[in-house]
Parts: sequence; C-alpha cells; structure tokens
Amino acid sequence: MEGFYKLISHFQTQSEPAYCGLASLSMVLNALAIDPGRTWKGPWRWFDESMLDCCEPLEKVKAKGISVGKLACLAHCAGADVQTFRTNESSINEFRNYVKACSQVEDVHVVSSYHRGIFKQTGSGHFSPIGGYHAGRDMALILDVARFKYPPHWVPLTLLWEAMDTIDEASGENRGYMLISRQEQEPALLFTLSCKHQSWESVAKYLIEDIPSLLKSTSMKDVEEA
Repeated sequence: MEGFYKLISHFQTQSEPAYCGLASLSMVLNALAIDPGRTWKGPWRWFDESMLDCCEPLEKVKAKGISVGKLACLAHCAGADVQTFRTNESSINEFRNYVKACSQVEDVHVVSSYHRGIFKQTGSGHFSPIGGYHAGRDMALILDVARFKYPPHWVPLTLLWEAMDTIDEASGENRGYMLISRQEQEPALLFTLSCKHQSWESVAKYLIEDIPSLLKSTSMKDVEEA
C-alpha cells in the first residue's frame, strides 16, 4: 500500500462540482513531489486546481468538466509522464495488473475516468485516483475527490472496469485510466556557438547536420572533436 500513503497525505476535495479531473491531477502531482515551478501561496510551491490551466481554460472546465485527453495534456504540461488507456485499447486484466503494481510503489499512480451510474451513485462522468488494491477480494480503493458526496470506498474491480467501459458523451470516446509518474529527463548536451570566425552557412550546417549526429553518438571523443 505504498502508493496509498503518498496519495492519502495529499488527499483533497475538488473545489468546484466539475473540477474532479483537476483535483485528481493536483493530488497526484503533489504525491509525486513534482515542482510546479511557481509558488502557490506565500513561499510554498504546491499544485492547486487553479494552477492547471495550460490546456483548457478554467472557466470552460468549471462549466463542462474536462476530457481524458485534456487532463493528460495538463499532466504533461505540469511536468509528469502520462500513459493513457481507454477501455477499447486495454483489457480488464491489464488494468488489474497496473492497479496492483501501482499500489505497491510510490512513484506512479492510477487515475480512473468512470461513470458513477454503474455504482448507483448520483452524477455521471467522474475522475478519481485509485488508492489501493485488495487481491483477496479483487477490489480497488477509490479516493473520491468529491469528498462532500462520498468518502473513499472499495469497489469490485470488475465493476470499476464496467464503469470505465462507457462513452464520454462530450468527446464521443471511451473512458479509461491514466498512469501518472515523474518525467525521466535525459542528460542535456550543453554547448555554445560562436560565429566570430565562421560563416552563417557553416553554422547552419553544424546545427542541421552535425548536432543530430553528435546526439546519436555514444562516443565522448566525437563530442570533444566536434
């Protein structure tokens, strides 16, 4: 349950009825300790729903909610790595394996997009992080960000899959789930250019032809001799 402890320490309530996606993402980003690159309030650097606006205007999300694709875009924009799986592109066994694996680690979390009606809950489309998995009973723990409506609750994983295997009327696409983790950045190649003794033609050749070759090379000697 390592994943649960990280998530529960950042468990939050969505601040607007249609902010379930933003609240889920904000919660996961903070659990992953991703730096938002700006302060929230005072000196604290902390993700808040109001900071997740690079892919969709907040007023639009407030009025209509957000799609799986736009939420994935926001996650990338915020500095996370995201894998998106719609139910017509995945399987219940694959989903179960991911939920089980993510419940045992701290560095990747599952966010589910599902229809509340399958659980006989009020409302329709909803996002929430998955906080754990019970192998003996094949159940998933939903950390529902609409805490004013429902507390965290266990549901049969087969029923959760059924709730995800529905069509989002706004986009016309299947719902599904996302795996969100920190981005793995490759080491950067640092260099400076001087045109003092070179023509622009040779500089252009260097940028277009030589640099791509250097990036593909595994030999430090090639870089030193360039």
